This record gives sequence, C-alpha cells and structure tokens, in this order.
Amino acid sequence: MHLVLIWIFLLGSPQFIQSLAQSPPNFQKDEKDLDAIVNFKNKKVPKAILGPVKEALEYFPELEEVDITFEFKERISGAVMQAQPKVLSLFVDPLEKRKYRIKITRTLEFEDKVIPIEKIPNDALVGWIGHELGHIMDYLKRSTGNMMRFGFKYLTSKEKVVEAEYTADGYAIVCGMGHQILATKNYILNHDGFEDDYKDKIKNLYMSPDQIETLLETLDR
Repeated sequence: MHLVLIWIFLLGSPQFIQSLAQSPPNFQKDEKDLDAIVNFKNKKVPKAILGPVKEALEYFPELEEVDITFEFKERISGAVMQAQPKVLSLFVDPLEKRKYRIKITRTLEFEDKVIPIEKIPNDALVGWIGHELGHIMDYLKRSTGNMMRFGFKYLTSKEKVVEAEYTADGYAIVCGMGHQILATKNYILNHDGFEDDYKDKIKNLYMSPDQIETLLETLDR
C-alpha cells in the first residue's frame, strides 16, 4: 500500500496516465509551436509559458543550475500544477544532480469556456509557477528516503499537506514573490469558473490572502 501511494505521488494515478493520450476537449491551439520546447540553463520549457517561467526563476537564483522540466499535461488530478522529482533521477542521481519536473495543466476548463494556461493574468501565472518552484526548493536537500517518506505522508496526512503548501508559499514569498503569490490566490478565489471544491481546498490547505499580506508586512518591517 505504501509503495502504491508513493507511486501515485511521483507519477500520478493510472487513470491520469492513460488520459494523457487524449486531446484536450474544446480547445484547438492557434499556433502549434506554442507547445514546442525551449531549452536554457538546464531547463526545458514550453514556448507558450517561457516568459512567465523565466520571470519566476529570477526570484530563485539557487535553482539556476538545477535541471527542471516544465511539462504540459491535459489534466492533473486535484491540481493545476505539480512539482516532483523525476522518478529515475530520484534513485540514480546524486542529490546535487537530481532532476525535477513541474507538470502544468494545459488549459483551465470552465463551464462556459476553456482558457489556455498562458492566457491567465501574468502575475497569477508567475505566482503559480513560483509556488511550484518553492516546492522544489523544499526538495533540494531531501534524501531519496526522506523524499519517499514525504510523499507517503503528503498523500495520507492533511497536516503534512498544509505544512508542505505553506512551506512552498513561504519560500516564494521570502524570495520576493509575495505580490504574485497573492495574485494567484485572488485569481482562484475570485474567479467564478473554479468549482467550490477546488476553492475550498485552496482555503483549507494554503496560505490565505490575509496571511500572505500579514507575512509581507512582517517582512517589510
């Protein structure tokens, strides 16, 4: 059971993996090359989000040499983005050479429309990416065993989820991304298209806008 949960944390559910072969409904890319991959500084990034990714990475100089692949996915169960170590790298590469990936939902599918991820407000997108980079900052010094224990606890303990999400937000805010992290939260919570269940998840597991503003005021003193 433990191994199954860890596998889901690292790769996603079998149903999700199978769904990757399907095309996103109700969305046709105007320019095919938007999904083309651009390589720079150990990063692989879809062209469509190259600008926001570079903007977010500017706040994390510690990640300049870290190998990170940004991957578009049709959907991610319960999330819009998800940062993980690459499975093979987790077991084969030394800690300082470990490779990571950030999965990103290609489109936000609302009841009345479909929005390509690159079309959401820039600050909200940069903040979303910054939050995931905060997770990678948290993973950098975790050993393989520690990472596996972390994954198991993340899938079985609400308290561990809250701790992990607050930590990721905290890294991004301390790095100077408070404005963007706040923009992401407000975009989700104030957008009519997101389901109430998803908004409740954001309210219950992540820093609230008030908490972010309080932290920013504390850091400014």
